[in-house]
Amino acid sequence: MRRPIAVIGLGNTLMSDDGIGVHVVQRLSGLGDKYPSVEFIDAGTGGVSVLYIIEGRQKVIFIDCARMGEQPGLIKRFTLDQAGSNKILTGRTLHEADLLKVLDMAKKLCQLQGEVVIFGIEPDRISAGMELSKLLAERIDHYVSVICDELQ
Repeated sequence: MRRPIAVIGLGNTLMSDDGIGVHVVQRLSGLGDKYPSVEFIDAGTGGVSVLYIIEGRQKVIFIDCARMGEQPGLIKRFTLDQAGSNKILTGRTLHEADLLKVLDMAKKLCQLQGEVVIFGIEPDRISAGMELSKLLAERIDHYVSVICDELQ
C-alpha cells in the first residue's frame, strides 16, 4: 500500500555532492519504524519518473543538491511557490529534468494534490567521484535531523 508521505532523495552519486539527496534519504530509510506513514525513496536522477512516485501523496519532501549562492553545506527549505530554477537542460535524456518543471507537469496532470517541500543543500564540490565532500559528509546527521523535524 502506498504511504501518504514520501521523502525523496535526488541526485547523482557518481558526482560527489550532487548525490547528497540520495545519501540523506538512505540514512533516513533506517528510521522507517519511527515513521510508518512515510516512504523513503532514492529517486537518483529519476527525471520524469518522479511523476509516478508523487502521484496521490498527501505530502512530498524532496532533498537535492542546489546551487543557491549560499555557504557550502547550508540546507534551505522551500515551498513550491518559493523555489525557482535557472537550470539549463540538454534535452538528451528522460533522466535529465528540472524538478520544478516536473512538478509543474504533475500539477497539470492532476498528480500533485498534496503539500510539496523542497530542501536544497548547497554543494561544496561537484566532480567525478562517489565520495561526498568532507563538509557535507560531516553534516549528514544535521540534514537528517532537519528532515525529521519536518516530519513531526
